[in-house]
Amino acid sequence: MSEGKKPSIVVLGGGSAGWITACLLHHRWGGEVTVVESPEIGIIGVGEGSTPQLKALFDHLGIAEAEWMAACDATFKLGIRFTGWSERPGFGSYFHPFPGPVDLHTEPGFTHNAMLARRGFDVPALPDDWFLAARLASEGKGPHPSASFPFAPSYGYHFDAYKLGAFLRDWARPRGVVHREAKVAEVELTDGGDVAALVCEGGERIAGDLFVDCSGFRALIAEGALGAKFLPFDSNLFADRAVVMPTERDAHYLPQTEAVAMKAGWRWRIPLTTRVGNGYVYASRYLADEEAEAELRAATGSTGEARFLRMKVGRLEDSWTRNCLAAGLAQGFIEPLEATALHIVIATALEFAEAFEEGGFSARHRDRFNRQIAARYESVRDYIVAHYRMNQRTDTAFWRDNAANQALSNNLRAMVTAWFTHGDMAEVNASTYAEPAYAAMSWHALFAGYGTFPPAARMQPPPPGVAVADVEAARAMLAACAENFAPL
Repeated sequence: MSEGKKPSIVVLGGGSAGWITACLLHHRWGGEVTVVESPEIGIIGVGEGSTPQLKALFDHLGIAEAEWMAACDATFKLGIRFTGWSERPGFGSYFHPFPGPVDLHTEPGFTHNAMLARRGFDVPALPDDWFLAARLASEGKGPHPSASFPFAPSYGYHFDAYKLGAFLRDWARPRGVVHREAKVAEVELTDGGDVAALVCEGGERIAGDLFVDCSGFRALIAEGALGAKFLPFDSNLFADRAVVMPTERDAHYLPQTEAVAMKAGWRWRIPLTTRVGNGYVYASRYLADEEAEAELRAATGSTGEARFLRMKVGRLEDSWTRNCLAAGLAQGFIEPLEATALHIVIATALEFAEAFEEGGFSARHRDRFNRQIAARYESVRDYIVAHYRMNQRTDTAFWRDNAANQALSNNLRAMVTAWFTHGDMAEVNASTYAEPAYAAMSWHALFAGYGTFPPAARMQPPPPGVAVADVEAARAMLAACAENFAPL
């Protein structure tokens, strides 16, 4: 295509990633956007969670929360409760919140006490005591305050992933996005090596200027046709399988994802309006499929159908190759622990659009964009690895091997070193990561939530003159704030 001209866009693959990308690019540029979706692709339809970025997406598109949530069996999510990742007494469970404006008043006390605990002083430093979202989730309250209380927490959602893609498809088509149901047989390249068209079974040819690969782990365009390099993360993320199955819906649900440690991984519990989604993410080198299924059934009581997923954990070296942008599973996957998959899809589409526009609708800023997205993936990957590396379990080989794993990036080593040498986590986070995916609060919540402090026998009361943040005052403040929120 000629520089300065808005491109005609062809998206290969629907689902959440394909339709989110199509909606965002069409909303921004208008023009010709076509989604090519095979009717033969299987539907997974597992319960999925999001970060607050999904709310920002719908706000950006002007879609009312009540409209899309009802269509996608969606519920609210205020954070994640981690259970069983630590054997240390008092730290068997902790809540990782999405931070909000109220927390600006309590986070400094939490961070201060965490620093004292890192130095061996026995002070209250469990994240649950210091953040509004944890209080609301424990009381089963939603994220919308009364009109007289102006401080709403950040929040995400749980939803049916298949229904989300279908909702966006039905929203986009009347607004001009073209939907073609067809199975692609071939990716046609130009003599210069760019993508010219998708050739469907039966010979139909769908041409475009810019192609978005949302074909899942197959990465049919980016890897298959253009030879984009895949960088695996298997040296520091051991889990490569998941088994999923539903249970009956909860009459009353807590607005949180549950991440419960298991023998060779962890299981999620995601409440939807119609059912509960359950899945066990595990490492096949430690656990056979049938053992994983049995362990998940025993934990959930499910008699539903079990479906097994193979996870291709890693990322493309370059998300943008020639005239192809990879998104979703075709771009990369870092397992579902912190629900970042759609967050990265949204960020990829928006950052790509900015880079493409700044380059005069050309590939002038492609390398810069690829560096930015790669840095985002590495930052997220490090944070997920930290969950495993810092675990405080000793009961199975999976957990012991993760705790002993030395395949860490230099950036993650810097964060771990800062924690154990009493460094300033916020300062190291800002200086280590060009674009930190997680705030210092999240690193504090993870490390403190596990109780990664000196051994209990070495913990001492703080000496006179050492100020300790008042946890009772924080609890009282959060309890008063929670009175402004209604039960779900």
